[in-house]
Amino acid sequence: MRLAPLLAVPPIALGIAAAVWMIASAPGPAQIDGRAPALPVRVMTVAVEDIRPTATAWGNLRAADTWVAVAEVQGEVIWRHPDLEPGRLIPDGTEVLRIDPADYELALAQSQADLAALAAETAQLTAEAANTGRILELERARLALAEAELTRTRTLAQQATVPQSRVDEAERATLLARRTVAELENTLALIPSREERIAAQVARSEAAIDRARRALDRTTLTTPFDMRVTEVNAELFQTVSPGQVVIRGDGIAAAEVVAHLPIDSFRRLLGDAPEGITLADMMRDMPATQIEVTLSPLSDPTQIWTAHVARIEGALDARARTVPVVVRVDDPYEGADPPRRLPLVPNMQVQLSFSGASMTGLIAIPEAALHGDMVRILGPDDLLELRPVTAGFAQDGSVIITDGLAPGDRVVIDDIAPAIPGMALTPIEAAQ
Repeated sequence: MRLAPLLAVPPIALGIAAAVWMIASAPGPAQIDGRAPALPVRVMTVAVEDIRPTATAWGNLRAADTWVAVAEVQGEVIWRHPDLEPGRLIPDGTEVLRIDPADYELALAQSQADLAALAAETAQLTAEAANTGRILELERARLALAEAELTRTRTLAQQATVPQSRVDEAERATLLARRTVAELENTLALIPSREERIAAQVARSEAAIDRARRALDRTTLTTPFDMRVTEVNAELFQTVSPGQVVIRGDGIAAAEVVAHLPIDSFRRLLGDAPEGITLADMMRDMPATQIEVTLSPLSDPTQIWTAHVARIEGALDARARTVPVVVRVDDPYEGADPPRRLPLVPNMQVQLSFSGASMTGLIAIPEAALHGDMVRILGPDDLLELRPVTAGFAQDGSVIITDGLAPGDRVVIDDIAPAIPGMALTPIEAAQ
């Protein structure tokens, strides 16, 4: 029969032949596009802008003016103001303490008596000088007569008209007159030295009077400004000694706090400085009015106080290398209404917010857009680029880029993982 040859073919060979026929007659594989779909990302277009640099610091308040009353005289406290107690407010010019002035009043009276005695002695000396001068004029006239008589007597003696004894008498009278004139002249010559001695004694007495009056003035203590008393170390009938601290007080007209700012932050607050200017020049010459400051107590940040930079303390902080900026608040008790609004009192912890002069032509991007020293840029054909940049400083969630970006560049804000250069992106402009 004819079916015998077909039955002799092995089944395996028939399977292989069927497979070959199916592969040969099957359609070819579909062509698939190998490009990945574009990833949608948010981008921002870089533009230059003006930015006011800011800084934040913390510190403890202190009174701008303090009074340390030191006893300058010794004596017993005979009167004390009723409100002279720690915590009390005392107005300017209020007498708060009085020391017994009896000893200094006696010293003043004694010095004034000495001065009066010297004034009397001066008047007596003036009268003596006048009397001596008049007597000297008379004695000089008598000396002139005696010398004339001596001359005549000598002439007559030479003519043997009078004896020699008359000449001797005339000579004795002349010598006596000369002696009297010399004594009077010496007395008048000593008058200036006596006047100088009295003048020195007068000066010493006047100095003693001034000293006694100063001591009397120092027996009373008067407040130099509106103040809050912080310490009292003198009680009634207690004896105080010179150099003893009896009262301490803080002025209430102004409060201040020292804010330690990093040097770079302080430079930025001063704005654009001329080329080559040093920090010392900035601290000395730059106007502090261009820095705005607000202050808030840490216990209640909703309270906002306007402050201003008063001065820069003399030296940088040795450990932190920061600039000690003294911030002053005028009228720290204004509007105080405890507990809703507390006054600014010493040792209160506060936060200070500084806003400096505007800096122009800066480029700022979000901190999230900076990856190390690289920024992701949307290049031509919306393809991803990685570009190195130089960052300046960070502020309020943004980073200032000093080099590597130009106006018009499109910076990718969203994070991409992985970020492969050349990958396609679909930009979505972020709201500024």
